[in-house]
Formats: sequence, C-alpha cells, structure tokens
Amino acid sequence: MTHNGINLRKFFVSWLSIHETVFHSMDEKELVQQVVQHNNHEAFSILVERYKKMVITTCIGFLGNFHDAEDIAQDVFIELYESLPEFRNEAKLSTWIYRIAVNKSLNFLRRKKRETFLQNFIGNRIKGKTGLTIDEIMDKGNTDISIELKEQHKQLRHAMGMLPENQRIALVLSTYHELSYKEIAEVMETSVSSVESLLFRAKNNLRKIMGKTKP
Repeated sequence: MTHNGINLRKFFVSWLSIHETVFHSMDEKELVQQVVQHNNHEAFSILVERYKKMVITTCIGFLGNFHDAEDIAQDVFIELYESLPEFRNEAKLSTWIYRIAVNKSLNFLRRKKRETFLQNFIGNRIKGKTGLTIDEIMDKGNTDISIELKEQHKQLRHAMGMLPENQRIALVLSTYHELSYKEIAEVMETSVSSVESLLFRAKNNLRKIMGKTKP
C-alpha cells in the first residue's frame, strides 16, 4: 500500500528510527498539523512512537496474540495516517486512535473467526503473570496454578464469550484498560449513561451465566 509515494506498510514495520528534532517538542495538535498540511513523515513518526505502545496493548487485549496485534497496529496507523485530515480536535487524539484500534481488532476477529473475545482477554492476562496462556495452563496442567483457579478462568472465559459484543467491549475497556466511563463513551461513540448500563448488564449477565455453569 502506498500513499503520496510512500510505502506505508514498510514505513510502519520499521517504526522509523527517531532522532531528536524540533518536532519532539511539539504537542499532538502541532504534529497533526505538520502531517496534514505538509505531509511531514517525521512528525507522523513521532505520533507513532508516542502511541504505538497504547495501540499494541489495546490490540493484544482483544486478540491475545502479540504477532496479530502488531500486524493490526500497523493497519491502525495506516488508517490514522489516511484519516488525519478528517480529525477536527472534537475529541482527544488518543480517543480517535483507541476507536480505530478497537474497530480494527474486532473486524480482524470477525473476519478470521478466531478465538472468542474472552479467551484472548483472559489468556493474555494470565500470560502476563505466568508466562503461559490460559490454554497452555489448561493443557499442561501447570502446577503453579491451582485446579480451582483454572476452572474459574475456564468458566469465566466461556461466560464472557456469551456476552453481547458491546457489553464485552465496555467491560474490557473498563477492566483491562482502566478507562473511565467518559473515555469508554468516547471510544464507543455513545453516552456515559449507556456505558454505565452496558457495564451493569455485563456484570449481571456474567453472574447469571457463571451461576448456571457451576456444578
């Protein structure tokens, strides 16, 4: 994929080697102006450097796989680059980027029909503490994790997979990314009251589903 003569995928795979320039002292609004008005690649590379960790972390939260998350992160920044002229500072740039990352991740899951949302989410959470995914723990019978804990995570994974998509998104953004209700509302393009309702229903539904799955 090229844009104005630049190979975007190669551009993002390398992340560009950034050196100290006047652009490092610019705020994000100034950097966006440099990209939109002057097609300044270095200004954009600084935006990439500032937000790549957030984007990859967001994608991992949905995909549970670093390599897939890295690929989707490239797509996120490609779309950001192409859509920056539409950005009107009506929301924070981070909110705009979160929204792209969430949508790209969900589209990837739908397209590939990969593992359920919760399996990825829980697997990533546990791997951060144990070095193993939840499936590796279940398959290998890791002795560092109790049988009871493994069973709880298995039930929770199943329960989360049964939640409506919008409830899952709100719950992960709240629990995994620790976003405020206002931030979640901006990412999901809905109201704060809707987010409160989604989280309330998600937690209630989890309790009901978990209750039914208990022996």
